Amino acid sequence: MNPDISLSSEIPETEPQRQYYYIEKAKQYVTEKAREIARPLTFCVTTFGCQMNARDSEKLRGILERIGYEEAAEDEADFVIYNTCTVRENANTRVYGRLGQLKPRKSRNPHMMIGLCGCMMQEPEVVEKLKKSYRFVDLVFGTHNIYKFAELIVSRFESGGMVIDIWKDTDKIVEDLPNERKYSFKSGVNIMFGCNNFCSYCIVPYVRGRERSRAPEAIIREIEHLVEDGVTEVMLLGQNVNSYGKTLDTPVTFAALLKEIEKIEGLERIRFMTSHPKDLSDELIEVMGSSHKICRHLHLPVQSGSTDILKKMNRHYTKEQYLELVRKIREAVPGISLTTDIIVGFPGETEEDFQETLDVVRRVRYDSAFTFIYSKRTGTPAAVMEEQVPGEVVKDRFDRLLGEVQSIAREVCSVHEGSVQRALVESVSDHDSTLVTGRLGNNLLVHFPGSPDLIGTYADVELTECKGFYYIGKACR
Repeated sequence: MNPDISLSSEIPETEPQRQYYYIEKAKQYVTEKAREIARPLTFCVTTFGCQMNARDSEKLRGILERIGYEEAAEDEADFVIYNTCTVRENANTRVYGRLGQLKPRKSRNPHMMIGLCGCMMQEPEVVEKLKKSYRFVDLVFGTHNIYKFAELIVSRFESGGMVIDIWKDTDKIVEDLPNERKYSFKSGVNIMFGCNNFCSYCIVPYVRGRERSRAPEAIIREIEHLVEDGVTEVMLLGQNVNSYGKTLDTPVTFAALLKEIEKIEGLERIRFMTSHPKDLSDELIEVMGSSHKICRHLHLPVQSGSTDILKKMNRHYTKEQYLELVRKIREAVPGISLTTDIIVGFPGETEEDFQETLDVVRRVRYDSAFTFIYSKRTGTPAAVMEEQVPGEVVKDRFDRLLGEVQSIAREVCSVHEGSVQRALVESVSDHDSTLVTGRLGNNLLVHFPGSPDLIGTYADVELTECKGFYYIGKACR
């Protein structure tokens, strides 16, 4: 969508027309500045954190390219934007460090701009620190008003000083704005924003706001347009996709949405994340079992195997309920790949609690697991809980868990050795330019001989050797 908007007319009040007005206005400022310095202006968007942030960054890139910026490396860019994460406090420290490195560059380049957005900006103390100690930053905005990016750029050009626009929360979803995808053949698609779960260790609901779902018609329309543009695989994104649709005027279940997406001609693969176990319905399991397009891979965070710890985490399921859910999934979707997240050392975790986690790992036999040492996050209930576990104890448990996860994952992944699997070729291998890298339906990677013209296509690949968490293979002729 690109409405025909005259800058001589009044500023539109409705979205997205208002933003297209500001895109055109920003383009004028960028063109003028490029003429002044006798070269195109350049940008770099650096993304920290999750796939939701990665998708937001594609929107930032789309708007920047529309207004006349060209993409460049961070150390060369005229406009550097950090799309920040704040799940762990050390993520904030990294951003401050990067800003410190940019300061001398900016002092030498008067036309350079620095932007900060994302979850970290939703913390009031962060904004206060930026206003006090990082006045050289030009643009600060959060997670709720990313659609206003062009408007904020115009404000910066016109004010000449720091522009800060942070919203505490929103119920607004603005559709049909530009975005520039990283891949031509696959794309993330936001189906909802925010989170209502308030897990006791997690800052996300405080910085992403309450759940709000996109209308199913808007999601379908976006995916249809993506397919028309060459996309064959989509990743449906939300903090908890299983609770999709509850905030709509006419509620729609996630399973029902998947059924509609499956009907889109030309779409070959559907993935989704993240799934909260407490909201994974029998209806969704049935849809996954009967689907020809939903990939046989499910990321189902368990976080802990101890029912007592799960209660302290505010996860709303027990160990037994989680294991029963896994049983039903495996029965409905034979051969499904299961991955998970696990936190070690949550406040009050005993050795017995930890053994319960090991028991879940041994019984479920995950294809892989993201394992984390509990990190105290200021602003969450868990940060002030008593019985914080000593660091040396946590480290010992983490090492034992990692060893168990990796040993099981190697065994689980190796069962596919010798089989022929369909892979979507994503890139030339990072380690050997004679190989290409493909992603299987179960989310594992395979490297096999091939040329760059295979990128974006599907290939049947014999998995000749399992290397633990990836395969070496050869294309079937």
